[in-house]
Amino acid sequence: MSQTNHSSIAPELPGEENNQPILEARDLEKFYAQPDGGRVEVVSPTNIKIMPGKILALLGPSGCGKSTLLRMLTGLSRPSAGEVLWHGRNLEGRLDREGPNVGIVFQSFALFPWLTVLENVEAPLEARGVASPERHKRAMGIIDAVGLDGFENAYPKELSGGMKQRVGFARALVIEPEVLFMDEPFSALDVLTAETLRRELLELWNGRKIPTRAIFIVTHNIEEAVVLADRVIVLASNPARIREDFEITLPQPRSRKSEPFEALVDHIYRVLTEPDVQHELPAEMKPTPLPPGTTTPTPRYLRLPHVRAGGTAGFLEILADHGGREDLHRLSHQLMLESDDLLPIVEACVLLGFAIVEHGDAEITELGRQVAGGDIQKRKELFRHAVLAHVPVLQQMASALQAKADGTMPLEFFHDLLDEHFSDDEVRRQLDTAIQWGRYAELFDYDSVTGRLTRTKS
Repeated sequence: MSQTNHSSIAPELPGEENNQPILEARDLEKFYAQPDGGRVEVVSPTNIKIMPGKILALLGPSGCGKSTLLRMLTGLSRPSAGEVLWHGRNLEGRLDREGPNVGIVFQSFALFPWLTVLENVEAPLEARGVASPERHKRAMGIIDAVGLDGFENAYPKELSGGMKQRVGFARALVIEPEVLFMDEPFSALDVLTAETLRRELLELWNGRKIPTRAIFIVTHNIEEAVVLADRVIVLASNPARIREDFEITLPQPRSRKSEPFEALVDHIYRVLTEPDVQHELPAEMKPTPLPPGTTTPTPRYLRLPHVRAGGTAGFLEILADHGGREDLHRLSHQLMLESDDLLPIVEACVLLGFAIVEHGDAEITELGRQVAGGDIQKRKELFRHAVLAHVPVLQQMASALQAKADGTMPLEFFHDLLDEHFSDDEVRRQLDTAIQWGRYAELFDYDSVTGRLTRTKS
């Protein structure tokens, strides 16, 4: 967070005419250099404009780089290349002194447990040197606006999850930010609480009851993006890059059951499940051309979806019960799963040849039907053949273990191979998934104490 005085820029209400972006990213990029001179690209060159009077949703699967982009836009992390412009001024070298006046709401609440609600909300004002009477007045005003009046002297341990997140909203808004950034703010809440807070956020925004000119929300929830946003950017992953960028012109409040709403959600499902195919947008969307340089080469290593191997069989059973083909949006509702939970399972089934996805529908293959109808041993056998045919890292693991006389290998060897293609965090996730899949397929055992893989005896 910057130390910019909140009163240095006159506030402008949402919807006022202004064609100039508040915050702009130009060819923003994040990568990590490797010892061999190569680099791991997390975010490919990306262009984003945050306009006044708009709610912009950045949508994509978990781990695709959404939060990394948010951190670069807010000055919490420096980009590897490109620039961030705040009212047309390059922020390079001035992140601490003259950075953007933004508020950030985090997923994890991030409250000080030893401070009361009032003290938590006053904390950023105190850090900026605002005098006690003024910060008390402003904090009480925003506490009332977010529905926490009467809880000023409560401590975080006394609050529900929804109330804690209201404190997070109040603390971000009390500094009167021009842009309110939210990093998956509702994902840690139960469904009903999350829906209530989304509705209340829209009421505050549309009623001009909060001192902010634009909202930028990171989410993996497709319906949440369509409910809230005036504009949606859909990211592809590994590395993060803009897949589609479009406006939503449906009037607020939006009905989830309306045909235009369903069409938008279905379209986004198609984009996320068929990232290499262009689709015709519904009439409610106004496409924005992708900027130059947003495409990147296909990585040599496939990024494994982070799902348990056994979960693919359950999904295939359900698909078989639905006649072998089902709309993914409809299926997510029936299973009460968010897209971020369902799509990795679908991705795994497609990767292994158990299903195909076309126009937002999942269709089981003949091999998938064999998995769905098989007993546990048959499923493991089919899974083993599938991973050895389609998953390079498991092919390498099995081959290396077969070549060793003692049938063992240190996991660190494969960590070093993947390290050239993924970030450190993603390498760990990839190896966790590979180990789980390899164990299920009975390709090897893994000893977490010694850190070694051992070939399974036939």
